[in-house]
Amino acid sequence: MLAQRLMWIVWPAFLVAGLLEVVVFAMFDPEDMHWFGQQLSLSRQGVYTVSFFVFWGLTMVSSSLTTLLSMSPFEVNRCPVPVDKRPANCTQGIDSCR
Repeated sequence: MLAQRLMWIVWPAFLVAGLLEVVVFAMFDPEDMHWFGQQLSLSRQGVYTVSFFVFWGLTMVSSSLTTLLSMSPFEVNRCPVPVDKRPANCTQGIDSCR
Protein backbone atom coordinates (compact mmCIF):
# COMPACT_ATOMS: atom_id res chain seq x y z
CA MET A 1 0.00 0.00 0.00
CA LEU A 2 2.89 2.36 0.74
CA ALA A 3 4.42 1.81 -2.70
CA GLN A 4 1.05 2.50 -4.31
CA ARG A 5 0.62 5.75 -2.36
CA LEU A 6 4.16 6.76 -3.21
CA MET A 7 3.39 6.34 -6.90
CA TRP A 8 0.20 8.37 -6.44
CA ILE A 9 2.45 11.17 -5.22
CA VAL A 10 5.60 10.91 -7.36
CA TRP A 11 4.23 10.13 -10.82
CA PRO A 12 1.64 12.96 -11.14
CA ALA A 13 4.16 15.35 -9.62
CA PHE A 14 6.72 14.31 -12.25
CA LEU A 15 4.25 14.96 -15.07
CA VAL A 16 3.21 18.36 -13.70
CA ALA A 17 6.85 19.36 -13.13
CA GLY A 18 7.60 18.56 -16.77
CA LEU A 19 4.63 20.64 -17.87
CA LEU A 20 5.66 23.55 -15.64
CA GLU A 21 9.17 23.36 -17.05
CA VAL A 22 7.84 23.69 -20.61
CA VAL A 23 5.46 26.54 -19.75
CA VAL A 24 7.91 28.58 -17.69
CA PHE A 25 10.83 28.31 -20.08
CA ALA A 26 8.67 28.97 -23.11
CA MET A 27 8.24 32.45 -21.64
CA PHE A 28 11.60 33.05 -19.91
CA ASP A 29 15.16 32.60 -21.11
CA PRO A 30 17.43 31.25 -18.32
CA GLU A 31 20.30 33.49 -19.44
CA ASP A 32 18.16 36.59 -18.83
CA MET A 33 17.33 35.59 -15.24
CA HIS A 34 18.95 37.17 -12.20
CA TRP A 35 19.14 35.97 -8.60
CA PHE A 36 19.27 38.84 -6.07
CA GLY A 37 20.51 41.17 -8.78
CA GLN A 38 23.32 38.85 -9.91
CA GLN A 39 23.52 36.93 -13.18
CA LEU A 40 23.03 33.19 -12.66
CA SER A 41 26.30 31.26 -12.82
CA LEU A 42 24.62 28.10 -14.16
CA SER A 43 24.35 27.16 -17.81
CA ARG A 44 20.93 26.99 -19.46
CA GLN A 45 20.84 23.24 -18.99
CA GLY A 46 21.79 23.68 -15.32
CA VAL A 47 18.93 26.11 -14.79
CA TYR A 48 16.53 23.71 -16.53
CA THR A 49 17.70 20.84 -14.33
CA VAL A 50 17.55 22.72 -11.02
CA SER A 51 14.18 24.25 -11.82
CA PHE A 52 12.74 20.86 -12.81
CA PHE A 53 13.71 19.37 -9.44
CA VAL A 54 12.31 22.41 -7.61
CA PHE A 55 9.04 22.10 -9.54
CA TRP A 56 8.98 18.35 -8.88
CA GLY A 57 9.56 18.84 -5.15
CA LEU A 58 6.82 21.45 -4.86
CA THR A 59 4.31 19.36 -6.76
CA MET A 60 5.21 16.30 -4.65
CA VAL A 61 4.32 18.33 -1.56
CA SER A 62 0.99 19.19 -3.17
CA SER A 63 0.30 15.56 -4.11
CA SER A 64 1.32 14.43 -0.61
CA LEU A 65 -1.17 16.80 1.00
CA THR A 66 -3.90 15.57 -1.33
CA THR A 67 -3.10 11.95 -0.46
CA LEU A 68 -3.05 12.73 3.27
CA LEU A 69 -6.37 14.55 3.13
CA SER A 70 -7.99 11.70 1.19
CA MET A 71 -7.29 9.18 3.96
CA SER A 72 -10.25 7.96 6.02
CA PRO A 73 -10.31 8.50 9.81
CA PHE A 74 -9.80 4.75 10.23
CA GLU A 75 -6.56 4.84 8.23
CA VAL A 76 -5.25 7.84 10.15
CA ASN A 77 -6.10 6.52 13.64
CA ARG A 78 -5.40 2.83 13.18
CA CYS A 79 -2.85 1.24 15.49
CA PRO A 80 0.00 -0.45 13.55
CA VAL A 81 0.88 -2.82 16.41
CA PRO A 82 -0.92 -6.21 16.42
CA VAL A 83 -3.29 -6.79 19.35
CA ASP A 84 -1.15 -9.52 20.96
CA LYS A 85 2.03 -7.39 20.86
CA ARG A 86 0.69 -4.13 22.32
CA PRO A 87 2.05 -2.92 25.67
CA ALA A 88 -0.27 -3.24 28.66
CA ASN A 89 -0.60 0.54 28.94
CA CYS A 90 -1.70 1.08 25.31
CA THR A 91 -3.85 4.23 25.27
CA GLN A 92 -5.92 3.08 22.30
CA GLY A 93 -8.78 0.70 22.98
CA ILE A 94 -8.72 -2.73 21.38
CA ASP A 95 -11.70 -1.88 19.17
CA SER A 96 -10.10 1.29 17.77
CA CYS A 97 -6.87 -0.53 16.88
CA ARG A 98 -8.35 -3.18 14.58
